[in-house]
Amino acid sequence: MARDPLRALLDRTRPLFSEGRLARLYPLHEMVDTFLYSVPDAATGAVHVRDGLDLKRMMATVALALAPCVFMACLNTGHQANLALAEAGGDVPGWRGALLAAMGLAPSPDDPLANLAHGALYFLPVFLVTQAVGGLCEAVFAVARGHEINEGFLVTGILYPLTLPPTVPLWQTAVGIAFGVVVGKEVFGGTGRNFLNPALAGRAFIYFAWPADMSGDAVWVAVDGWTQATPLGVAASSGALAAQASVPWGDAFAGFLPGSFGETSTAACLVGAALLVATGVGSFRVMLGVLGGMAALSLPLWAAVPGDHPLALAPWWHLVLGGFAFGAVFMATDPVSGAVTHGGQWIYGALIGAMSVLIRGANPAFPEGVMLAILFANCFAPLIDHFVVRAGAARRRARARA
Repeated sequence: MARDPLRALLDRTRPLFSEGRLARLYPLHEMVDTFLYSVPDAATGAVHVRDGLDLKRMMATVALALAPCVFMACLNTGHQANLALAEAGGDVPGWRGALLAAMGLAPSPDDPLANLAHGALYFLPVFLVTQAVGGLCEAVFAVARGHEINEGFLVTGILYPLTLPPTVPLWQTAVGIAFGVVVGKEVFGGTGRNFLNPALAGRAFIYFAWPADMSGDAVWVAVDGWTQATPLGVAASSGALAAQASVPWGDAFAGFLPGSFGETSTAACLVGAALLVATGVGSFRVMLGVLGGMAALSLPLWAAVPGDHPLALAPWWHLVLGGFAFGAVFMATDPVSGAVTHGGQWIYGALIGAMSVLIRGANPAFPEGVMLAILFANCFAPLIDHFVVRAGAARRRARARA
């Protein structure tokens, strides 16, 4: 049987990177090797716990769970743009229009293929810039420290562009992911040592640095000169009833409404949640905790507050608007920056859900709320775990004395 030529090339060049003149670049060689092939090293001896789910497979599972969100990011972005073009009576401008014409596609909101292709022409540049700049930052720190380049950025590099609006400038995309990787993770020691979610840290940085490009009613539809407010923006300015009347609930659940690339589809997020829970990669306790915290606060507010106030948004509308489902499934469940104890995960999730409702309704300047709620809970996750562990130890001491 002929040997794999790529495997032979990697084996032949390994000494050059491991002990030769390119030794400082060994993390790059190791990254390519472990990305394409299984890790050849295996633990031996009875003291080791063996598990088929290593870091590579865990990150690959999360990336697979994000695939429905990426699909909806392209489909909905193109759908919203084609709707605006149909109403304005124009054509797709620039190089995107030329590519769509070359593919024989017209900007019709009723053509799923045209919607998918048009949206992909907005999403792919943002995604590629994220991968290039973020991957470069990861590689520079790995080479400087002599560490391997792990697969953690694979997920960050997908999560981050999904949180951005379709009209985000590419240079802001680059600045945000560089901040998220360097300041949000690498300065604390790299993967496994960060206390903030790197994707959200980068998103928060550009949100506060350039708020006019990240929020409002002029950034959600990828068509020049066309503005449209998101339902949460409507809630902040006109109240919950106006927001709920701005889009059918079914469309909001499916994801056909203005918003950031991949955060609009609750249905796509639930597909990803099923995979994460089934494989044990995502914590169902955190997800249900976020949902419970949101319902516990929003339900009495919905019953007591007048409908012209943002706090009167019903729980089932909180679930499908903005990035609530996306944050609960993919951001809050980050095993590094979130709580790790079972009891702490319920508290951590409930804190995120309640804070999301409070920020959305009580501060019109931040109609989304989920991003800030998760970053806030990240800061308190170690403290939550500390008190959960202390409470467990106190219960054991009481049982021992009895």
